[in-house]
Parts: sequence; C-alpha cells; structure tokens
Amino acid sequence: MIQQTLLKPSYSSISNPPLKTPPKSSSHSSTHCYNHTSWGLRIVGSSSSSSNTESKSLNGAFTGRDPNVKKPAWLRQRAAQGERFEEVKQSLSHLNLNTVCQEAQCPNIGECWNGGGDGIATATIMLLGDTCTRGCRFCAVKTSRNPAPPDPMEPENTAKAIASWGVDYIVLTSVDRDDLPDGGSGHFARTVKAMKKFKPEIMVECLTSDFRGDLSAVETLVHSGLDVFAHNIETVKRLQRIVRDPRAG
Repeated sequence: MIQQTLLKPSYSSISNPPLKTPPKSSSHSSTHCYNHTSWGLRIVGSSSSSSNTESKSLNGAFTGRDPNVKKPAWLRQRAAQGERFEEVKQSLSHLNLNTVCQEAQCPNIGECWNGGGDGIATATIMLLGDTCTRGCRFCAVKTSRNPAPPDPMEPENTAKAIASWGVDYIVLTSVDRDDLPDGGSGHFARTVKAMKKFKPEIMVECLTSDFRGDLSAVETLVHSGLDVFAHNIETVKRLQRIVRDPRAG
C-alpha cells in the first residue's frame, strides 16, 4: 500500500522541492509514508511489526524532524568568560562606552571579545548612548522619547579604547537619535576623526541609522574620513510596518 501525504511547510517563503516517485511496494505487507516538506522528502517504512521503524532524512542530519537526531552543538552558546573577555569588558566600562554586543544581548559576545578563530578581539561600538528613540519589535535595546544627551567625551574615549586593543578594523554603530537635529551624524563624524588621529591606518566602518532621510547628515559622515558606509534595511518591505518602528526609513 502506498500513501502520499503533502504537509504544509513550516515557512511559507521556502518553496517545496518536487515530490519524488515512491518505490514499488514489496511482496510483504509494508507501508511507506512520504512527508513532503520544505526540508525535503522524509521516508518512513515499516514492516509487519509496527515497532520496527526506520527514519531517513534526504537533506542532511539536522532537519528538526526526527526526535532521535541531536541538535547541532553550535545552537547552544556557553556563558561568556575568559581573560581577554574580561579585559575588553573592563576597558569599555572604564571609558563609559556601550556596545551592541551588550545592549542587544548578542549570544556571540564571548567568541568575538575573546578573539574567535583569528585571535583578534572585536567589538561593535554603539555610539550616542544606550537608549534608542525608536522601538522595533526585534530589538532588545532600551527605548525612550527623551534619552540622555550624548557624552561629549565619547568620540575621544572610543578612539583611545580602539587604539589600545590593537585591532585593524572597527565597526561603529549607534542607537537612533530622532531627538537630535542631525540624528547624531556630527557625533559619528567626530568619532571617526578621533580614531584616525590616534591610529591613521585603522579601517573604520560606520553602520548608521537612516537619519530620517536627511542627506545633509549623510554627507557630514561621508566627509569624516570613514572607509565604509553601511546601513541595514533589516527586513523586506512587506514586513517593515510589522517588525520595525513606523519612523524607520
């Protein structure tokens, strides 16, 4: 007896692969169930004894469909620790600097701050404080309509910290600051200039907010001496109003 069952995929955006032709039934009593999902074809065959069940995934070991298959080790992160981790943490705390790693509760913070595979500690510095004027549903950063004014010493403190780490590439990002006339672009620019002064050879990437579409704010940052200008769209247009703050561009 041959039975084919077409199941609804877990993610509608993933197209289903074509259903393969089932094999011919053998002479003895058997049942084959073909579960057509977005992860591929799962074959479950049983002999005359219902307890004798064989499961096979055609798309690799980690499909999440077989309860007997263990989840990959990288899904579970260990608590951040280590000598290099503590050095970076204390340096940031002493200079009153914020990072996306901490404020967004990134699970990879231990790997990055300890140096990862290349042995170079990296961190994404978050400028303009730790409180955002917007409230996107996917983000763990604190929000407020009236956050504290930017720290005027932050550009110099950031440059000092980065120079002491000895990294060759650094990413600067920030919370959204709709309360500031320029959206914080001037603060960004001062930070880049300070970093280039302390360490001229360093590569600086600025991952910015949308500055509410103000191109003059963008121009201010472009002429600061940065090496890479970046901006995240975060999601597709269809989901913008669902997951992002309505003010997001």
